[in-house]
Amino acid sequence: MAWLGLDADLTAVDTPEDLTSPLAAVPAQLAAAIAAEKARAARSAGETARLVLAFDTIVVAEGEVLGKPRDLDDAYRMLRALSGRAHRVVTGVALLEPGTGTPRTFAVTTRVEMRDLSDADIAEWAAKGEFMGCAGAYNIEHHLASVSLGECYQNVAGLPLCHLYAALASGAVAGVPAGLTSPLGACDAALGRRCALGRTLAT
Repeated sequence: MAWLGLDADLTAVDTPEDLTSPLAAVPAQLAAAIAAEKARAARSAGETARLVLAFDTIVVAEGEVLGKPRDLDDAYRMLRALSGRAHRVVTGVALLEPGTGTPRTFAVTTRVEMRDLSDADIAEWAAKGEFMGCAGAYNIEHHLASVSLGECYQNVAGLPLCHLYAALASGAVAGVPAGLTSPLGACDAALGRRCALGRTLAT
């Protein structure tokens, strides 16, 4: 959020995430629908005067939708299934404007290459204690996976920042706080590379 120039309050809401619903056949719709539920829950919790942004991330591998692992065994199962293969990370975004009850939604999909993981690699990662909060049981910051220059790294790390910036800067969304800035410079500096995809969205 700071890279977007926004001063945001963060909250967590407890909403159901049914990865077996019929929407699982269209992962982008599923992720967007879950994000929309989170936005509505935040509104119900009392955030009525400001724009609410909500997000949900899922992993899709060989047609299976992966959320957060249930336990250590589930995490090992996911990582073994992803090892040495390409998969997709899908982030659903919901923007709930002040005075409305129906969020605007979209989803961003990134192709990710997972490196070959031995059981020792998986055990080393599991020992860090971070896997339970991650869709697919991993996060890209720890170099278990990579994306090409034409894909959105930040979508895998957490938020599709340039896509979100483009939506907020379009003028179509009410309640966007003052100070919105492009995240390109900060993202390039953090990753040490020049993003090609972002420049088609956030300039």
